[in-house]
Amino acid sequence: MTILNFTAWWEGLSTFATIYWIIAIPASLIFIIQIVMTFIGADVDSDGMDALGDADLSIEADAGIGFQLISFKNFIGFFTIFGWVGLACIDAELPTYATIIISTISGFLMMVLMSSIYYFMGKLTESGNLKLQNAIGKTGTVYLRIPAKRNGMGKVQVQFQGYQTLDAMTDDQEDIPTGAIVEVTGVYNDDILLVKKS
Repeated sequence: MTILNFTAWWEGLSTFATIYWIIAIPASLIFIIQIVMTFIGADVDSDGMDALGDADLSIEADAGIGFQLISFKNFIGFFTIFGWVGLACIDAELPTYATIIISTISGFLMMVLMSSIYYFMGKLTESGNLKLQNAIGKTGTVYLRIPAKRNGMGKVQVQFQGYQTLDAMTDDQEDIPTGAIVEVTGVYNDDILLVKKS
């Protein structure tokens, strides 16, 4: 009976509402998984789903990634809020154009909020009481691709003194891709981890 009710409800939706439901539900599920994985010290940005855009330019300029608006996590945050705000607008019987505008702005604000949180968390990590020497011998996950032969910096996530996302370089002959497991072998210039593919 419940399935029949759900089917009748689903078939009774407008095409516009159906699109928003199709966006909201999967995005919300992935968003919840990201939150859980972050709290338990894992990472969902794997299999090449690292930062989009030209993040390597920032890294090679020795400035780190800085404020990173375009990333897989931020896109999921955008679509989650976009979907639910859109459904709220539809429920309030707002015009189609108003629903699209309001949900898009809300999703963008969510991206900015998430970027700000990660940016300031990164700044706290750099505050000085983090001893990178304690990371030597630890294993971690590559968050942003690490170029071979110290030709640039990437990012790794390592569990020591809490869960840290830090700059990293490698002496390996090949780039280390996002999602790869690495071992910390040393510290370069007191603020960059040296890693090798594990």
